[in-house]
Amino acid sequence: MILHRTVTLLTLTLLPQTSGLPWRNRKTTAEGGEGEEEPMHALRESNNSSDDDDACNANNVDVDVRMTNSTTNTNTLSTTTTEQQQQQQILADELLQTSFHTKTRRKLHAVPELMYNEAETSKIIRETLDEYNITYTTNWGVNIYPEDYPAGHTGGYGLVADIGTGHPPCVLLRADMDALPILEETEFFLNGEDLKSQNDGKMHACGHDGHTTMLLGAAVVLKQLDEMKLINGTIRLMFQPAEEGGAGGKRMREEGVLDLYPPVQHAYGMHLWPTLPTGTIAGRPGAILAGADSFEITLSGVGGHAAMPHLTVDPVLAASSIVTSLQSIVSRNISPLDSGVVSVTVVQAGEAFNVIPDKAVLKGTIRALSTEALVELRSKVESLTKGIGEAHGCSVSITFWKDFYPPTVNDAELWDFASGVAASVSVDGMVRDVPPTMGAEDFSFIAEAVPSTFFLVGQGSASSPHPPSSYGLHHPHFAIDEDVLPIGSQLHVELALKTLEKLNAAA
Repeated sequence: MILHRTVTLLTLTLLPQTSGLPWRNRKTTAEGGEGEEEPMHALRESNNSSDDDDACNANNVDVDVRMTNSTTNTNTLSTTTTEQQQQQQILADELLQTSFHTKTRRKLHAVPELMYNEAETSKIIRETLDEYNITYTTNWGVNIYPEDYPAGHTGGYGLVADIGTGHPPCVLLRADMDALPILEETEFFLNGEDLKSQNDGKMHACGHDGHTTMLLGAAVVLKQLDEMKLINGTIRLMFQPAEEGGAGGKRMREEGVLDLYPPVQHAYGMHLWPTLPTGTIAGRPGAILAGADSFEITLSGVGGHAAMPHLTVDPVLAASSIVTSLQSIVSRNISPLDSGVVSVTVVQAGEAFNVIPDKAVLKGTIRALSTEALVELRSKVESLTKGIGEAHGCSVSITFWKDFYPPTVNDAELWDFASGVAASVSVDGMVRDVPPTMGAEDFSFIAEAVPSTFFLVGQGSASSPHPPSSYGLHHPHFAIDEDVLPIGSQLHVELALKTLEKLNAAA
């Protein structure tokens, strides 16, 4: 239920109706062409046929929750000029006519690349920016830990583009670009062409190809608005590598993406979400995604014959005790009103049934909704592991990520403003209120430094001939409902333009 909503001239042209809409009034055909007009399946429901898999850096969330209205405030969403409104409609319409989003996304999807090795992906982004005369800088996101991440991968494939006056105010829009080491099992054939990953064992299973496409679509519209002198301020586009565990967002922050003149005042990110119906938008103020760390524990003992355990120091027994004891950390060290996770996901020891090995390895993850709780859990994991291991006579070593991911926190004041903007874009006219998820995102490094908002954009309603799009993130059958891509671009554009209006009005 919508309690209060003021519609501006711009949002009138962008609301989810069935005609006259620049971003979503055409049905994209499976061939990437244009079909008859239809509403952007606002009433379609997710088929919920997916496995709700845990994602290392962006988990799914149960969306069978209450929905709250996002109120558009007349004081913060001022009427955009008629000229800007008309030009945005024309430009967005041109993108749909040329099937920009489907063509770009499929090109990216075919060549998934792992963190710090996104050379071809970066090339596609550069070629697209070049085509539309968008200037940019390269060599962002350099890998400073090449010994820990893929050997020989130096990184530096990130890009940054500024659109606008080159002067304050400045708003940042971010998209990630790396893929996962997953063998894709999604079936999507058109005219005899297989549209899944062409890099065996690598897959865009977390939607980063879609994220990049949505930001590129926004870049095209924003650039042409800028050429018409219709942007009053600077919009910084951040194409980020190495989100899947490589802390590429932190690398780019350290390299100065927020500090370049003009300095960034607000930042926005988004993630495609398969458990939400396509075109809906969700989020919450405060922590929306958890902080995360990983651990690797090595227990070294004395191996020997399994029939003579008294002559050994058994690391398997020590590892078993550690696995069960780690589960007590959250229940006895975190308030019942807070959230935390300690999960052991890998156990490696021995190869023969009659040999006690001399080494055992445990790997796992730690999650929490505050940095303080995450640091506390990390400390408890280390002390408990060493205590138990040494009590069993084993030597213990434990390593953590070089860069743990802090929680992704939506600034409360900015959320009040940005959720109103997002409500005008969402197909159901509101932003759905969802609980935080224990997945993690390195947009958190940006949100630590400047007031930011991170949205979940529903994409779970694809229908034939497209493959189902409600499989969980990091699932080998994960697929994107390509109809959501123009909506993501629209959300980027609306957030950028209206935030500049807000900042200019406050100056």
